[in-house]
Amino acid sequence: MDWSALALSLHLGGLTVLILIPIGIAIGRLLAYVPFPGKSVAEAAIALPLVLPPTVIGYYLLVGFGGASTFGQIYQTLFGHSLVFSFEGLLAASILINLPFSIQPTQRAFEAIPPEVREAAACSGMSPWRVLAQIELPLAWPGIVTGLVLAFAHTLGEFGVVLMVGGSIPGQTKTIAISIYDRVQAFDNAAAGTMSALLLVLSLIALGVTFMLSRRVGRRYV
Repeated sequence: MDWSALALSLHLGGLTVLILIPIGIAIGRLLAYVPFPGKSVAEAAIALPLVLPPTVIGYYLLVGFGGASTFGQIYQTLFGHSLVFSFEGLLAASILINLPFSIQPTQRAFEAIPPEVREAAACSGMSPWRVLAQIELPLAWPGIVTGLVLAFAHTLGEFGVVLMVGGSIPGQTKTIAISIYDRVQAFDNAAAGTMSALLLVLSLIALGVTFMLSRRVGRRYV
């Protein structure tokens, strides 16, 4: 078992989820309630990581984060090191590829809240922030948690984007998925099997939590 790679993966997953909490809530709520021109295009763009091959996403992120890009040059000037092949670059890539896992369940949860509930809260004099904090979030939390669980599990298992953007630097960018690949390449099937079994169990737990919360939302609004 590569404990360093496992710890790095858990750290990456935890930070990704923490950053995605406000992003998922803000964008999910916006897409659920606010009509605007190009909304379908925005939803399609958010869903792109679900259908694009990870190597394609990794290539574009590598180009966008690299030293030849304006963004990459600005980052290197400000922080003194390149964004690619660093933990910070890995975190940025993880956030971007996990946007649909966080936003889509959150959006569906907000859409499932009956409009009359929000209208009654507004008519009673509650401010928009109070409606969000006291009405919407308590009702939408199963969808929010579902998105975060899926994003965390997906982060642990992501391979293609991680390899292209972060490489395989021990202690910095070598996640457990990369470690499994390295162990297979080294014919260390015992270590690869142990780590694969761990990811399998974590994935089953994540999916179990997701289905449980989905059924809870369905029963609430039947």
